[in-house]
Amino acid sequence: MSKGTILTKSLTIVQMDFLKQLDEEEIQLFTMESIREITGDRTEQINEIIENLVKKGFLYRLERGKYCRSTFRDENVIGTFIVPDGAIAYWSALNLHGLTEQFPNTVFVRTTLKKNPVTIYGTTYQFIKISAKKQTGIVYNGYGNYKYPITDVEKTIVDCFDLPQYSGGYAELIRAFASVALDAAKLTEYCNAIENIAVVKRLGFLAELFQKKELSPFIEFAHTKVNRTYNLFDPFGSAEGEPDTAWYLKLNLSRAAITDIVQKQY
Repeated sequence: MSKGTILTKSLTIVQMDFLKQLDEEEIQLFTMESIREITGDRTEQINEIIENLVKKGFLYRLERGKYCRSTFRDENVIGTFIVPDGAIAYWSALNLHGLTEQFPNTVFVRTTLKKNPVTIYGTTYQFIKISAKKQTGIVYNGYGNYKYPITDVEKTIVDCFDLPQYSGGYAELIRAFASVALDAAKLTEYCNAIENIAVVKRLGFLAELFQKKELSPFIEFAHTKVNRTYNLFDPFGSAEGEPDTAWYLKLNLSRAAITDIVQKQY
């Protein structure tokens, strides 16, 4: 007799009815609140059913009050389910958009809420707290139970330049910017949302350096934001570098070095 058969035989009729309802409703993840609405059960019995099914391995507790079927493993869906306004972002989004071949060991989720990292099914989730005004640029990947929010290409680029420590490396980020066609209007909108002048100057400089003609309106916008304070081009690099007086950037990575990064194979 298989383990599955033994487990099934150990289920009560009420527990089997509950699992059947999850199947019929095609529910893979749920909160205690949502499952009470679906089942109409406001008693303590629903708590007992769920707790017993967790113990028997049919359900998995993601955290207090949040559960999924034990066979459900989509890390992007799980990561964005844990926080109500979560979206896959930063290095994870770069990879999913095909902008880097480097695969992060951590799933990066942006949210307006403060939340500590958690590990579920061996996957670590890091939650990056952002302000509400930065909560823009969301699209969706997948369908049905496998649908999850993710930052679009332009927002991913802007977010990674805004917080490059979550991008998988500055060189990777430069390659990503150089390799992808971007929408100037979206880039402008998202740069306005983050209110980071240094990022606007860096992106404008790169767009001009790589002669991205489709970004001409963005370059014009970026020039209007240039201030008289010099910023390092590479925020992680040396404080030394040639000054670029058009963008007020200190080029601690030379134009030749930046070009070499883009031409370098992964």
